[in-house]
Amino acid sequence: MTTTPIHTPTAAVTAPLYAAGFVTAFGAHSIAAGMGAHSGDIGLSLVNLGILLAVYDLAEVVLKPVFGALSDRIGTKPVVVAGLFAFALMSLIGLWGSNPLMLGLARIGQGAAASAFSPASSAMVARLAGRNAGTYFGRYGSWKSLGYVAGPLIGAGLIFLGGFTLLFAALAVLAAATAVWAMVTLPQLAPLPRPRYTLVDLARQITHRSFLVPTLVLASATGALGTAIGFLPALATRHGLDPVAAVAAVSVLALASAATQPWIGRLRDQGRLHDGPGMTAGLLLTAAGIAAVALFPGPVTIFCAAAAIGTGIGVATPLGFAHLASTTPPERLGRTMGSAELGRELGDAGGPLLVGAVATASALPLGLGVLAAAVAAASLLGIGSIGRGAPAQEPAAER
Repeated sequence: MTTTPIHTPTAAVTAPLYAAGFVTAFGAHSIAAGMGAHSGDIGLSLVNLGILLAVYDLAEVVLKPVFGALSDRIGTKPVVVAGLFAFALMSLIGLWGSNPLMLGLARIGQGAAASAFSPASSAMVARLAGRNAGTYFGRYGSWKSLGYVAGPLIGAGLIFLGGFTLLFAALAVLAAATAVWAMVTLPQLAPLPRPRYTLVDLARQITHRSFLVPTLVLASATGALGTAIGFLPALATRHGLDPVAAVAAVSVLALASAATQPWIGRLRDQGRLHDGPGMTAGLLLTAAGIAAVALFPGPVTIFCAAAAIGTGIGVATPLGFAHLASTTPPERLGRTMGSAELGRELGDAGGPLLVGAVATASALPLGLGVLAAAVAAASLLGIGSIGRGAPAQEPAAER
């Protein structure tokens, strides 16, 4: 359960956190959309495309819980700043991005760096927001969605002007500048005293409904997002759109998500929208958008489906994060956010791999249809019954 904010979350305080979210979204999805649109130019099959889309998230799967726990121990600001500097350094590997091997290494390095500042940023947002977690996670998610908007479009332009080399150089500069901004501007939130946790306590937390349900929601929504970022441009180019128009479909998705998240967060904090029904509705809308493009692929359907998928993700995501923040003791926010993002990144990696594998064995629309069915099934696993919930049972304080 969150407490009142330690600092008033003014724009000057929250802006570097929003910028950090923008960096990871811009970086990950400008490259992913570029690979989808130019997969033929760099010799990628559908399976190889799925692998390169997934390796970023597989790196995060291993490291996010580690860095989340570290941010609880040493504070969130050092982890955010160091992660951003590491992201800038790893982006330099991508200067040889026309080589699939170097492209994969750069993606893995960026994913490892993002695994540091992403859960630490989420934990810092939760501590600063207090009881207004929905509002601030809505804004944080909206800025990440703006990264999804700008990433594919600006990335396409940079690739056109100078290939993947220019794109990775721009990412290195952007991440380094954001790291300096965060180092100068972010408040230093002292680590909170932590009770002693045992393996039994950890097992109790990760099996508690207040953790499992929002994590399942985030995994499903992010799996749909990661798949759409990579495969919608590939599907669009197969239906006659040029690469720039193809990645514009991803920007429609991200714009819908960016517009939806702050509104949903405010409704949640005002008590006008409950977490469970909202998350269920978001996943069902996402599944409907994926099913539409699987059944009726075409330029018009692709853009309409992108809007539906983006809106659904924009409904489910801030509610999932806000529910985690409101049911987690503040001294373990980093660990909880890191553990939740482990499930989220498994979804982000699993979605492209699932669609790529099914598409290789049959056809891309069938792969998308399988994903739509999986997301719809996740929305029906008792999610609608969850309320604001109560935190999992706490271990006794260390004596």
